[in-house]
Amino acid sequence: MGFLLVFFAVPVVLGLVTQSWVKNTFARASKIQSASGMTGEDVCRALLNAGGLSGVGIERIGGELSDHYDPRAKVMRLSAAVGQSSSIGAIAVAAHETGHAFQDAKHEFSFRFRTALVPAVSFASQTWMFVLIIGAMTASLQLTALSIAIFAAVVLFSLVTLPVEFGASRKAMRMLVAQGILTPAEAPVARKVLTAAAMTYVAAALAAVIQLAFLLLARRN
Repeated sequence: MGFLLVFFAVPVVLGLVTQSWVKNTFARASKIQSASGMTGEDVCRALLNAGGLSGVGIERIGGELSDHYDPRAKVMRLSAAVGQSSSIGAIAVAAHETGHAFQDAKHEFSFRFRTALVPAVSFASQTWMFVLIIGAMTASLQLTALSIAIFAAVVLFSLVTLPVEFGASRKAMRMLVAQGILTPAEAPVARKVLTAAAMTYVAAALAAVIQLAFLLLARRN
């Protein structure tokens, strides 16, 4: 029972804490309007054009903090809270997602590797627990080992995601400062938003590693 509690509680607690941090940080930054008056969509377009990526499109998407770059369609998808807002929070998120477009355009290994893993990880995320349960019910060491191997792919994806996300945030800050979109006083606020967002991926990776360690420990015992 203690094993199950730790196994399931760790990712839930870490996820809730980091999500709360991100939402609160973004909410505070969203109340501060940028001196430039540029919206998140304006920032995306300006950065893309300046970097020679004028062919990358920008589309609106529903949801809260659902913003992302689609490498297959070569499109930036921004929520209303980001694309239509001129707050520092919106600008930071928009610039971060634009950073992914540049990672794609420059064929950065970590970004390409993560993108290539997406189909397999999507399957693994939906499958490993089912295989583990069947293995436990049938006392099959082979199925148990297979479930752990499948979950290891999920852990690998979480770890590969870290340099991708931190790299996008670094690119975002460099571009925002270089283009004069943020003033020196506004930059620290944007950096807090980017740091909080990046920590959600750190928490996810840490939780996944802890879960994998517990699975391996349980199998040995």
